[in-house]
Amino acid sequence: MADDRPSTPRRIIHIDMDAFFASVEQRDNPQLRGLPIAVGGSRARGVVAAASYEARRFGVRSAMPATIARRKCPELVFVPPRFDAYRAVSHQIRAIFERYTPIIQPLSLDEAYLDVTAPLRGPGTATGIAEEIRAAIRAETGLTASAGVSYNRFLAKLASDHRKPDGLFVITPSMGPAFVAPLPVGDFHGIGPATARRMNALGLQTGLDLRRQSLEFLVHHFGKAGQFYHDIAHGRDDRPVVTDRARKSIGSETTFERDLTATPDMDAALDHLSEKVWRLAQTHQIAARCATVKVRYSNFRQVTRSRSLPTPYGTGAELAQAARSLLRTALPQQQGVRLLGVALSGFDEPSTAETAQLTLL
Repeated sequence: MADDRPSTPRRIIHIDMDAFFASVEQRDNPQLRGLPIAVGGSRARGVVAAASYEARRFGVRSAMPATIARRKCPELVFVPPRFDAYRAVSHQIRAIFERYTPIIQPLSLDEAYLDVTAPLRGPGTATGIAEEIRAAIRAETGLTASAGVSYNRFLAKLASDHRKPDGLFVITPSMGPAFVAPLPVGDFHGIGPATARRMNALGLQTGLDLRRQSLEFLVHHFGKAGQFYHDIAHGRDDRPVVTDRARKSIGSETTFERDLTATPDMDAALDHLSEKVWRLAQTHQIAARCATVKVRYSNFRQVTRSRSLPTPYGTGAELAQAARSLLRTALPQQQGVRLLGVALSGFDEPSTAETAQLTLL
């Protein structure tokens, strides 16, 4: 079998903005500086989208229900999200990246990998480029970023987490395996909570525990992912930085403050969501043939229903009608509906670079 590994080490930078949404809010509203703030909904069904570092000291984290966040920090200030503002700053940051390399893999509005093995400009080291990028972000946006530098994506991500906030850390090839060894497997990017629990049950607590296992053992217990786990335990990760790829779908969803039980209320919600998705499709000149409705019941069971047409949906009303019809296939049900979502996929034409950066809200 041919060896696909690069003949010379890559130079990878992982940039991660510090408490991005919350930091933008504190930058734009000086009265919020120094306060524990959460970006997101404060209602009973609200969820924290981002927390400032002042709030994190109380244990407030993203994706935490608002009720729990307020219990942990009674003085928590909730700020409604302004995604247009976050996208605008994200574009500024992307422009800074592009001064140094075209090989950029955005993970979200506030996080990206950069391959600077052959940079367009700047100092001769990846560390120097990372410092310049962090300085430019601070000067041009008023925000701070953390950076990790290493010879692969996995270690660059670990490195950026190591000195947050507003820090930079480098993991050289000679440091890689030793750096991974003491870390809990739950801290590894690519190992989720459920997999970490499975590993712990097998006696795999740290990177060193993982490294001591054979490839056959890991593949037996974790399937194809076992190869990846075997590699990262040894400090290896041969995945390249992949430049922008067009999204395969666009959509919108909402969680209701109270469960919906009446079909007319659900129809009204679907009409609103369909209008938002259609407006987004029109703005970015997307023609799509497949509509999908997502339904999450009050017991958290979730179903999706899809319908494809031979030609693209032609109007927002047509999309809304399809969404209503798809909902009927998931009803009636004994549970109330907690969440509804509408999405379009099956794009007729390749999406533009701008479409590739759409965030599904």
